Amino acid sequence: MNELIKVDHLHKSYDQNTVLRDINLTINKGEVVVIIGPSGCGKSTFLRCLNGLETIDSGHIEVCGHEVNTTSKEIYKIRQKVGMVFQSYDLFPHKTVIENIILAPLKVQKRNRADAEKEAIELLAKVGLSDKKDYYPRQLSGGQKQRVAIVRALIMHPDVLLFDEVTAALDPEMVHEVLQTMLELAKNGSTMLIVTHEMAFARAVADRIVFFDKGDIVEETGDVKAFFDAPKTERAKNFLKTFTYD
Repeated sequence: MNELIKVDHLHKSYDQNTVLRDINLTINKGEVVVIIGPSGCGKSTFLRCLNGLETIDSGHIEVCGHEVNTTSKEIYKIRQKVGMVFQSYDLFPHKTVIENIILAPLKVQKRNRADAEKEAIELLAKVGLSDKKDYYPRQLSGGQKQRVAIVRALIMHPDVLLFDEVTAALDPEMVHEVLQTMLELAKNGSTMLIVTHEMAFARAVADRIVFFDKGDIVEETGDVKAFFDAPKTERAKNFLKTFTYD
């Protein structure tokens, strides 16, 4: 298979606190990999290392054929190939929805405004927000803001999409609309690496589950049903007991 992300022996610490310990992971094109685990186990830090938002202490990360090195100009090429969606939306409050979406295509990719706006409208329609293109973020619900953030990532035509707890800040009734958007992306063959606490969603969308705990990958499997029905490690069993899901 075509490897888009390859991580070898990744270590990351903050002072004396080891956050990631000898992480090895490969993500293939078209694969949906879901990372789960308790809060503070290193999941979000791992995602941030992949696109150079965090420096690493040792190890090697390669994304879309480029080595991730925060001191290199290559990092800008990587960030154009990797779309990241955060739990905090990070929309510019003084710009409309469509202005938020087309900002990076115009400034970074130097695309034609008319073409960028046309694609933005098409993408908004796919997530049910075509009527909100001239709204400001303050006029949107949390779920709507998060779908705009997803569109903003998609319009850059990334090879890989990273999702970092994108439903964590949402009210329960808004979670479904965002997860449904992500499910559609998975059905369409997008390569995605997802950090989530939504276990039913993880079970439905994942090609592979990676379970983190205390900076380590404790369990990893492509047999998603077996993981949720009968995880191999005691740590994963205890973690899953804290959730109820269908």
